[in-house]
Amino acid sequence: MLTRFLPLVAWGNGIFMIGVFAIVVVVLIIAVLSLMNSGKKS
Repeated sequence: MLTRFLPLVAWGNGIFMIGVFAIVVVVLIIAVLSLMNSGKKS
């Protein structure tokens, strides 16, 4: 089981996973900010 996750430590997959995680975090932050802004306006 653990050997399947070891390739995630490699730079290629690692950078890809970090990139996907960063995109998800940015999207969540934008969604929260837009919800807060719309809530303040109303």
